[in-house]
Amino acid sequence: MLFNYEALDNTGAKKTGSIDAINVDVAISSLQRRGLVITTVHEAGQADSFLSKNITFFDHVSTKDVVILSRQLATLFEAQISALRVFRMLSAETENKLLAGKLETIADDLQAGSSISAALGKHHKVFDDFYVSMVKAGEESGKLNDTFLYLADYLDRTYELTSKVRGALIYPAFVVVTFVTVMILMFTMIIPKISPILLESGAQIPVYTQVIIGISNFLVSYGFVLLGLLVVAGYFLVRFVRTPAGRFAYDRFKLSVPYVSGLYKKLYLARFADNMNTMLQSGIPMVRALELTSNVINNRVYKEILNNAMEAVKGGQTLSDSLSNNPREMPGIMTQMMKVGEEAGEIGSILKTVANFYSREVTTAVDGLVALIEPAMIVLLGAGVAILLASVLVPIYSIASSTG
Repeated sequence: MLFNYEALDNTGAKKTGSIDAINVDVAISSLQRRGLVITTVHEAGQADSFLSKNITFFDHVSTKDVVILSRQLATLFEAQISALRVFRMLSAETENKLLAGKLETIADDLQAGSSISAALGKHHKVFDDFYVSMVKAGEESGKLNDTFLYLADYLDRTYELTSKVRGALIYPAFVVVTFVTVMILMFTMIIPKISPILLESGAQIPVYTQVIIGISNFLVSYGFVLLGLLVVAGYFLVRFVRTPAGRFAYDRFKLSVPYVSGLYKKLYLARFADNMNTMLQSGIPMVRALELTSNVINNRVYKEILNNAMEAVKGGQTLSDSLSNNPREMPGIMTQMMKVGEEAGEIGSILKTVANFYSREVTTAVDGLVALIEPAMIVLLGAGVAILLASVLVPIYSIASSTG
């Protein structure tokens, strides 16, 4: 919960700002610990005017913000600056107000005696379990600066991969939406004005033109009913996907679509190998690393595989053997490389090699998908426009020829 405050510092200067806290009492206590004399404090949005209040609804902390923060933390910890001072400095310099408020709250928790990982864990929307566990391992090993560098590099790679995949889908999605919109407008506004002329002419109308006119009449008469059905179907589909069974079915479907499934598999394999490598290098035990990776891989199919592998590893089985039971999702070459790494005691290095390999594969697959989509979209859109125009122009040409 965000609170806006006005206060006086020890020199009598007026201070204004915002603080993230559980309730108003915690906010006041945090501000007083900073040596401020509170004049007013209220929940953001309650006492501010509509024009002057801080609108935080749209504020969010992006992956890029966390990457930059992690690199700053690594640099400051390497300079042997105290954790409390580090978070105070960063909260004052961070441009993102939401993140600045959270950093200030973390600094207050540190001042109250909390560990860094425990303070970060209270803000799970910004710092997930993977991030917090990495920081906890860094605290235990005394290598926080290295840990934050690992995190920054890992998040940077993840952000780059995810952005590349998402960016590859924006162009075709935009083209498809535009094409469908234009077609609907043609069928509901243009064709209905032309079809009476064609029908009243008495000329023979081609079959494909009759089909186009039939579709147009259906959309004009029942378009809103069809739209309502689609909205209702979409609503129940979204609700189903949000259930555990629905999410599992959706994730399985993504791994079954031709060509696209290969891209998703490589993306998840790169994420798995990169996660495991980063955590094992930071000293996190294998079982805990598998547990955290299953939570951040963002696919229920792979989550189930990793949870089963975690139980197998607890029972004394090697990681490579536990994953080899799923050849469809875990390629044999990957498990064989991991087995070699386990025998040589270099599983972390092998996972890093695997992560780099699949990251390159994702990049290549995305580039190939974009190169394939563009000409395919041009051909399909051109064919659709050509059929529509021919359905209208050919009968008109026939009527003009017969009257001439």
